[in-house]
Amino acid sequence: MSNNNTIAGWVLAGGIAALGFSIVSGKYFHAGKHERPEVMGYVIEGVETADAGADAGPSIETLLQTADIAAGEKVFGKCAACHTINQGGANGIGPNLWASMGKPHGHVAGFAYSDALKSIPGNWDWTSMNAWLTSPRKYADGTKMTFAGLGKAEDRANLMVYLNAQGSNLPLPAAPVVEETPVEGDEAGVVGDEAAAETAAPEAVAAVPAE
Repeated sequence: MSNNNTIAGWVLAGGIAALGFSIVSGKYFHAGKHERPEVMGYVIEGVETADAGADAGPSIETLLQTADIAAGEKVFGKCAACHTINQGGANGIGPNLWASMGKPHGHVAGFAYSDALKSIPGNWDWTSMNAWLTSPRKYADGTKMTFAGLGKAEDRANLMVYLNAQGSNLPLPAAPVVEETPVEGDEAGVVGDEAAAETAAPEAVAAVPAE
């Protein structure tokens, strides 16, 4: 009987210990199991952050004013696997891009464009080409083009002036006019000058000899 009581005591003690460990470990791992940390320890591919895809800095129209054709030719190296750009060049996975700027969407005869791209009205102007190069899938949902896009605005500007130089030669869009805000110090200086002039006027009159 004594042995049975001893065994039962050990079983009961073991159960209590296991229950206590389960409660402690559950609290310890709760946050990791159910909550996402505020700051990720590493980047997870495919998960967008709050500022993903957002351009910062000058507008594309401003960047186009100083864009570099030679730099754009280097950027075009990312496109060369699918596109030719020489005059009369053959279509590849993508259409030949000679003189493409200013032309309608889907203008290359004989190339099987996606319905998504052909359904978009208008031409390849600076605005539409910039949007397309930023994200082809966002510009034409359902496009066959698998290229993710160019995140850097400088790369897009350089590439567009290179494309434009290959048989299109469209005029560059005007850069936005930046209005200068008057500086408060300048206005104070003008007021100060006017006050000084008014103060000096009586002295000037007194200096004139009386007739």
